[in-house]
Amino acid sequence: MLVSKSVILALLLAMNLFSTGCAEKDINNGPNNTNIISAPAHEDIPGDGGGTAMKDQYENFKIDSSVIDVIEHPAFDGFGRFLFPTEFRMPDRSMKLSNISSLLPYHSSINSGTTVEVLNYMLDEMNQGETIFYDIYTEEEKRSDPSKENTGLFFFRGEANAPFAVISAGGGFSYVGSIHESFPHALELSKKGYNAFAVQYRTGGAEVACEDLAAAISFIFENADMLEVSTDCYSLWGGSAGARMAAYLGSYGPAAFGGESLPRAGTVIMQYTGHSDYTESDPPTYVCVGENDGIANWRTMERRVNMLKSQGIDTEFHKYPNLGHGFGLGIGTTAEGWIDDAVAFWEKQMTN
Repeated sequence: MLVSKSVILALLLAMNLFSTGCAEKDINNGPNNTNIISAPAHEDIPGDGGGTAMKDQYENFKIDSSVIDVIEHPAFDGFGRFLFPTEFRMPDRSMKLSNISSLLPYHSSINSGTTVEVLNYMLDEMNQGETIFYDIYTEEEKRSDPSKENTGLFFFRGEANAPFAVISAGGGFSYVGSIHESFPHALELSKKGYNAFAVQYRTGGAEVACEDLAAAISFIFENADMLEVSTDCYSLWGGSAGARMAAYLGSYGPAAFGGESLPRAGTVIMQYTGHSDYTESDPPTYVCVGENDGIANWRTMERRVNMLKSQGIDTEFHKYPNLGHGFGLGIGTTAEGWIDDAVAFWEKQMTN
């Protein structure tokens, strides 16, 4: 369905964004124009962690490390609770990093080696005195709305002044599965030289989630010089519920969700979501999904891609056999390597 920007907020209020009972269900039925909160300019550059080198102060994590020990690790003071979906379920003391799948019921193909690699990357950054977590709201905003305490932005550094990506993990808007679906993506992008951010957003519905993504993008633009990132042809990535967020911000821009008046993304990368809304001026869009996905049917995604293509928008669509929902990087599956294709698609848009 082709939708004009002038009616987007009314449509979002009227439509049921998610199929009843599925993992992507939005309990708030989407953004509306009565609750969009404008994000004022930041008075400072809030960040937690970093600033003082702690070289070799902490030992690396292992596959049998306790999840609680990671969350409570001194290096992650102030944001350790965001490393895993603790708001959805707090693990007990016996849970190891090799056994986090029960924390991520809407995800699959969770790779323990990747989990450990991501956490050790963060630990190494802290040991080197880098800041890896930033607040996206001011203290005044958080005092006014305490739910904004549950937000933030993890930074995976690439090359100085390289373009940036923002990745939103899925979790049915009931949890944020960053440990599987945004941290690993961000780390892979940073290895390729790109600056990547994983957003910790509020759960409960698409409205507040999209507001937080808009605030995150606004924060990056406002602090681009300090962060040493290029704002040209930035990309938005997401899986499942996170893909809906990326698509909405790609279609309508940060200002439509309370952020600053900024350029829309140069590319949107979407994994497995039933999102069908689009505009005639959507960004170039890359889509991938498993053929056996019982939550996001590949045919729904293909139809949207075809409608974008009919508007002259550059698209790419991939479906993978023998694969279900929430596969993340897809290590050890038929989708393994998809992120290289997605990066190539993004890089093509940089030259257009």
